[in-house]
Amino acid sequence: MRKLFYLSVITGLVAACSSEPHYVINGKIEGAASVTFMLQKRGAGKIVNIDSAIAYKGSFKMKGGAVKYPEMVLLSVRDSRMRTSFYLENSEITIAGKLDSLFAAKITGSKTQDEYQGFIDSNKTLSEKYSKIYNEYQMAEQSGDTAKVSQLEKEAAATESEMTRLQKDFVKNNPSSFVAPSILSQLSYEMEGSEIETYINAMDTAVANTEIIKDLKERVVKMKTVEIGQKAPDFTMNDPEGNPVTLYSKIGSKLLLVDFWAAWCNPCRMENPNVVKVYKEFNKKGFDVFGVSLDQKKEDWVKAIADDNLTWTHVSDLQYWSNEIGRAVV
Repeated sequence: MRKLFYLSVITGLVAACSSEPHYVINGKIEGAASVTFMLQKRGAGKIVNIDSAIAYKGSFKMKGGAVKYPEMVLLSVRDSRMRTSFYLENSEITIAGKLDSLFAAKITGSKTQDEYQGFIDSNKTLSEKYSKIYNEYQMAEQSGDTAKVSQLEKEAAATESEMTRLQKDFVKNNPSSFVAPSILSQLSYEMEGSEIETYINAMDTAVANTEIIKDLKERVVKMKTVEIGQKAPDFTMNDPEGNPVTLYSKIGSKLLLVDFWAAWCNPCRMENPNVVKVYKEFNKKGFDVFGVSLDQKKEDWVKAIADDNLTWTHVSDLQYWSNEIGRAVV
């Protein structure tokens, strides 16, 4: 009788442990014989390994403890660019597909992943439309058809606007979805701090406590300091000759454009001729430009200034994305 009692206690403990929140990933990937799969996530600007497993005849299994909340992760093949992304949460998740098209694997068992896939599907028509416009735009640009280019730019802008509206609607209408933070983060680069804050305040508490939203809250504080109507924060950086220059030393009776750019930034370089044109036309009427570079190499920065004929004042701390003022206002 005593043995039966101990056995029942042990069985109860095992059952209790197995009922604790946890995740299980079952992989069924055709063509993956003796392949090592890595479960990873992006954090603090780098890839962090969470788990790994070796596939046997295409099958593998990963099991881990409780995750605090659903979070986008990567399933990658070690030493390869093959990967797929999905939302990891405390459930049994199945990933089925083929090794040579892992990005298209079917993911089931994650409620949050289902929500995300539903969002992707609802945007599919617009995404396909935008891709078609982009392809036609490239062809028109290569052939020198300026009229077609102009028309396609307007169509692209209208399509982008509609895509943005759908994204904002999702965030607004799904305050309890853990997909919403990622979408809001993508949108935030085109939004004012006050608008971002409005969306955050409407989210459920659990969603608002995710790392993505915590980071966005910090950005909102910074962004509010540079919103329209606020006084721009002063800063000091060196020009190409090593002389310190303050922002406020450039502010006077003129209209000043503070232009964040870099030699490695292709869109910036494509826009430079337009800035040069406006500068030449309006400089004598009170318009000036203050260039702040996010470059790393001084020689690249200086060469780009000369090549693009940027004749206004330039400064940089040559710290790339860690540029002091860039991190403070973006």
